[in-house]
Amino acid sequence: MFKKILIANRGEIACRIIKTARRMGIQTVAVYSDADKDALHVDMADEAVHIGPPPAAESYLIIERIIEACRKTGAEAVHPGYGFLSEREAFANALKDAGIVFIGPNPGAIAAMGDKIESKKFANAAKVSTVPGFLGVIEDADHAVRISDEIGYPVMLKASAGGGGKGMRIAWSRDEVAEGFTRAKSEAKSSFGDDRVFVEKFIVNPRHIEIQVLGDKHGNVIYLGERECSIQRRNQKVIEEAPSPLLDEETRRKMGEQAVALAKAVNYDSAGTVEFVAGQDKSFFFLEMNTRLQVEHPVTELITGVDLVEQMIRVAAGEPLTIKQSDVKLKGWAVESRIYAEDPTRNFLPSTGRLITYRPPAEEHVEGITVRNDTGVFEGGEISIYYDPMIAKLVTHAGDRLTAIEAQARALDEFAIEGIRHNIPFLASLMQHPRWRSGALATGFIAEEYPNGFLPAQPQGEDAHVMASIATAIDHLLNERKRQISGQMQTQRPVTFQRERTVMLGREAYDVVIDQADDALLVRFEGTDHAHSVSSDWVPGDLVWRGTVDDEVVACQVRGALNGVVLARAGTEVTARVYTRREAELAKLMPEKKAADKSKALLCPMPGLIKSLLVKAGQEVKAGEALCVVEAMKMENMLRAERDATIYKIACKEGDSLAVDAVIMEFA
Repeated sequence: MFKKILIANRGEIACRIIKTARRMGIQTVAVYSDADKDALHVDMADEAVHIGPPPAAESYLIIERIIEACRKTGAEAVHPGYGFLSEREAFANALKDAGIVFIGPNPGAIAAMGDKIESKKFANAAKVSTVPGFLGVIEDADHAVRISDEIGYPVMLKASAGGGGKGMRIAWSRDEVAEGFTRAKSEAKSSFGDDRVFVEKFIVNPRHIEIQVLGDKHGNVIYLGERECSIQRRNQKVIEEAPSPLLDEETRRKMGEQAVALAKAVNYDSAGTVEFVAGQDKSFFFLEMNTRLQVEHPVTELITGVDLVEQMIRVAAGEPLTIKQSDVKLKGWAVESRIYAEDPTRNFLPSTGRLITYRPPAEEHVEGITVRNDTGVFEGGEISIYYDPMIAKLVTHAGDRLTAIEAQARALDEFAIEGIRHNIPFLASLMQHPRWRSGALATGFIAEEYPNGFLPAQPQGEDAHVMASIATAIDHLLNERKRQISGQMQTQRPVTFQRERTVMLGREAYDVVIDQADDALLVRFEGTDHAHSVSSDWVPGDLVWRGTVDDEVVACQVRGALNGVVLARAGTEVTARVYTRREAELAKLMPEKKAADKSKALLCPMPGLIKSLLVKAGQEVKAGEALCVVEAMKMENMLRAERDATIYKIACKEGDSLAVDAVIMEFA
């Protein structure tokens, strides 16, 4: 077994690998760029080596610097994680030439399966069912249009060396193919240093299901069940689960055996994933093989009990698999949410900055429910513009799917983040969505169910009563603390406990009467039969209210607001204020503050780089016409005109880095 390994990666996956290596008694070496000098993975590793400036192309993607770091520290092997150099045949060969072990598949397997174009050719030759498409390299946009016309719309444009949704576009028409090809090619070049793009038929209403395979250097290959990854945004996975609610035992076996056959055909000898696009009728087609560890590997680990990182290390050291196919049993259900630094209310555009608050739920295994949080950040750390915007992967495991979803929902409500925008409100909303809970999934789920984007909803019905009860309990606690302040002036008559209150949730008013009952507060809603018993050990300053409402465990985000608090739970958010009856009467008379008119300007929706300006001052544009491209976190975002207008002024130039809400151009 290795004594020391180097992790050629950063962030949460580097931290994840370090944890397993530490448990195995293996020393670890981290590498870092200037942007990551204070990163968590650097602090966790036994040693750390600086490898260059912030851009990945000048640090994490330079093979010679990784090898030099190995020589400097005496690392015997390298784990590449995912992304960066993890699927580069040249990297595996360079390590081999340097006498360093690559903790991953052999270079031949990477060459056969790591390139999307070549992998499809190989799969066709091996008689694996594949999606119809053009497997050659596309010369230009006109060539892409001709091919798409032959295949039939819609089509998917994909970067050959791509991953993580980069360099990928769905096109429904000839115009979309031409524009999508240009964007996919540009993203592929900047993200992977390889601008080759191919095209294939896009399966309408598909599901994304993948099989985890594991092989060793002695010819053994097994599969560890499947993962459903159909909840995607911009072709990037957001929610994953294992197993899939679509598959039955027979379909699972067929997919698994096909994945193993493909892996054996290329002498696969590590952890890898064979991805399939599946129809709602359980038909499936080979999509690609990822010759690396997947982001969503924790859900497989939780339902199988197999540490995939440990298995990769052992296999790389030459050990045979100790697990047979008959040993693989799927136990319970696991759900993973990817928590990103992005603003769901602005079409999920990236958000960068400092994590003023980072308080994840406790990792625990209680009463058959496991909560796991894989992360590479810490409170006070910074979310950089240079890398993927993932903050953490929150994973829950339970005996069945709905219990795992409920555990995930509660854990999301307990996850406190401040300083940047994040997608927790959206994830919490999704956990309550009836279609998600029923398992009727497809890769178009988010686009179909959230066609106008996402805004936290106002709580309704019973949810509103729960929120009002929590607000009342918070207000009651604050009032009691105020009465205990020493040195107060004496009043002519003692302050009495007022039982009547009016709770304002936004503009909605709820008249309540409160009573103290042992350690709980009883909140009764006037004019209804509703009454809630509320109990909590919350104290002012806590960002998460945890307690029980009628014996049900409840978590709720709490933020300060003028004369009240902002409460967020289960995808809903509301400003709550608790008044006396007279205060409530006056509050209803207060005018609402209207938002400023921003229709005369195009504002930068996130911190980013102006990649290209597509219009000039004085030019007339139509609604939907492209105005500019903003690049942030390796993704190119096309900004379009929302209405017919004339460009009055361009306030920036190509290459400028802009802050969020900075003016890009003004309209006449």
